[in-house]
Amino acid sequence: MKRDNQVALYGKGTTQLRLSARVHHTSPDHSTVYYKLNTRDLLYKSDGTGGPFRSVVRITYESYADWGSKQLLDSASTLIQDKSTDTNEDRELIGSMDLRRNESRSFIVRVTARDLNRDNESSMVLRVERDGAGSRQYFMPADTSNGLPLFDDHLRAGTAVQVRCESLAGRSLFGTRHPNSAALPGPVFSGSITNTADPRPDSTFTVTVDHDGRFHFAPIRPGIYHFRTDTSATAVRDGFTLFVLDQSYPWVDEAPDMLKPLRYITSVQEFDRMAKAADVRKAVERFWMDAAGDRERAREAIRIYYSRVENANRHFSALVEGWRTDRGLVHIIFGTPTTIYKSETNETWIYGEENNLMSLTFTFVKRKSAFSDNDLVLERDPMLRGAWYRNVESWRSGRVYQN
Repeated sequence: MKRDNQVALYGKGTTQLRLSARVHHTSPDHSTVYYKLNTRDLLYKSDGTGGPFRSVVRITYESYADWGSKQLLDSASTLIQDKSTDTNEDRELIGSMDLRRNESRSFIVRVTARDLNRDNESSMVLRVERDGAGSRQYFMPADTSNGLPLFDDHLRAGTAVQVRCESLAGRSLFGTRHPNSAALPGPVFSGSITNTADPRPDSTFTVTVDHDGRFHFAPIRPGIYHFRTDTSATAVRDGFTLFVLDQSYPWVDEAPDMLKPLRYITSVQEFDRMAKAADVRKAVERFWMDAAGDRERAREAIRIYYSRVENANRHFSALVEGWRTDRGLVHIIFGTPTTIYKSETNETWIYGEENNLMSLTFTFVKRKSAFSDNDLVLERDPMLRGAWYRNVESWRSGRVYQN
C-alpha cells in the first residue's frame, strides 16, 4: 500500500460511515472478510413511487503484499441494497465476502464501504496472517443468539459468547486467565518507562471445541482470557484472546465511566473529591459546569470529550479499553490529527501542516504481544510538555481543542 494519509481510518468527518471488518480463516485454504455497517449512517432515498426507502453501498477489498507496496494483488467488490420504511431506524448490516489467498505469505487488505447515495466512504486496513491453524484469525467470536460474527474481542463480564474455530473441531484448548491492568498512561512528555510485558496468568482451564468447530464461553470475572492449542507454543501470535471488562464498553453510560477519563485533565485531589461524592454523576457535571461557565458550553464539552472516549474504545482497544491506551490518551486530549501515516510497525500522527515546525507529531510503535496486535506505545518526548499543558488547560476552561 502506498504511503498516504489514513486519517479517515479513525472516523474523521461528520458523515463518516462506521465500518467494522475482520478476517476469519475457516481452513488453511479458505478465508472470509466479514463487515458491519450501521443503517443510521447511510442515506436512504425514496424511488418516488411511495415504496420503501433504499440505500446502496459498495463494499470493496484490495490486497497488497505489505504496507509499503503500491502493487495491487487482488480486489473484489459487492453491492449491499437495503430498504426500510423508517430512515431513523438503527440496525446493523452484516455481510461477508470470500477472500482470495493466492499468496503463500501474509498480506495487507483494505476494506472500503462507499455509500453510493451520499458519495462518502470509510475504510479499514487489516493484516491477513498466514500462521498455523491455532493462530488468532482462525478464531472468531459470534453472537450466541444468531451466530452472527462479533467485531470486537472485548466483552462485558457475564456475557456469553460462541467462538468459531472450524479448523480445530474436536480439539481441546488450553486457557489462561490474566488480570486486567488498572494503570493509566502517563502524559505525552513523561519520562517514566511504560511496562511493555504481557501480564502473567493467575489461573488455567480447558475448553473443548465441538464437532462443528465451536465452543461457548461465559466468563464471570473480568480479565484477559487466552486460548491456545499447545501450552509449549512460543509463537507471539499463537492463540486467541477475549478481553472481559467490568464497565460499560464501548459506550460511556454510567457515572464511573464518566469519571475515570477525567483523570487526564484533573488533579489527584479533584479526582478523589468527585470519586468520593455521594452522587458521582452530579459531581462530574458540576466539574464541567465550573470549567465551561455556562450550561450550553458544558454540554458541548461533555459531548465532544466523551465521544472521543467512545471513539478511542472503538479503534484503539487492546489489553485495556481504548481510552486507556496511548493512542486513546492523545486522541482525547488533542482530537483527530490532520495526517496519519500507518505502517506495519508504527503510526505517525501529525497535527497541523507536515514539516511545519509549529505542528505536533506523535509516533506510536507496535508492542509485541501474545494477546493483541493493536497495542501501540507512544514515544514520549519532553518537548511535548508545553502542548500537553496547553490542551489540558483548554479542556479545564471549557474550550475544546478541535482540529
